Amino acid sequence: MENLTIIDHPLIQHKLTEMRKKSTSSNHFRTLLKEISLLLAYEITRNLPMTEISIETPMEQFNSPTLDGKKLALISILRAGNGLLDGILDLIPSARVGFVGLYRNEETLEPVEYYSKVPSELSSRVSIVVDPMLATGNSAVHAVDTLVSHGASIENIKFMALVAAPEGVEKLLSKHPKIEIFVAALDEKLNDHAYIVPGLGDAGDRLFGTK
Repeated sequence: MENLTIIDHPLIQHKLTEMRKKSTSSNHFRTLLKEISLLLAYEITRNLPMTEISIETPMEQFNSPTLDGKKLALISILRAGNGLLDGILDLIPSARVGFVGLYRNEETLEPVEYYSKVPSELSSRVSIVVDPMLATGNSAVHAVDTLVSHGASIENIKFMALVAAPEGVEKLLSKHPKIEIFVAALDEKLNDHAYIVPGLGDAGDRLFGTK
C-alpha cells in the first residue's frame, strides 16, 4: 500500500513475537513495547528536515548538521498510545506532547472522545500520532482530524502503530491519502469484534494489566 512502511528490522520482529504470546506478562509487555518504540522512532524520524549550524569542537570551528524547525509534536491516543510515547521520549526528550483520549463504542465501533490537549503551533511542527493498534482506523482518523483542526498540515503528520489491519490502513488513507503510516506488522484482518487477527489482543489491557 502506498504511504505504508512496514519496518521489518529483525529486533523489532523478534520483540513483536514475544509481545504476541498470550503468556507474556504485563510487565514484560510494557518493556518490549518501549524497546520497540525506540526502534520504530529511528525509522519514522529518518527524513526529518535538517540544517547546519556553526559550532566549535576541541579542534576547530565548522558547520555541523542539526534538526531544523520547531520541535516535534508527539500525540498519544490514550490510553495505549502512552506505551509507545514513553520510548520515543527517551530518544527525543525535547519533543512537545499532546493527548487525544478516545474509547470505542462497542456497538457502533466509532470513537468517543473524552479528552484532547495538543501542542501549539502545529502548522510548523512535524507531528507523530502513536497508537499500538491500527484496527478499524476510526480512532486514527479522529486523532488526525483533531490535529488538522488545530492547524497541522497533513503532509507533516505521521502515524506510528505496532500492528495494523488492512481495513484500518485503508480507512486512514482513504480519509487522509497523504499521511505516512509506519508499522511493525500488517496482519491478516479484523475479526467479527473488530480486533486484529492474529494480533496480540487488547494492547491497553495487556499494557496496564486490566484484562
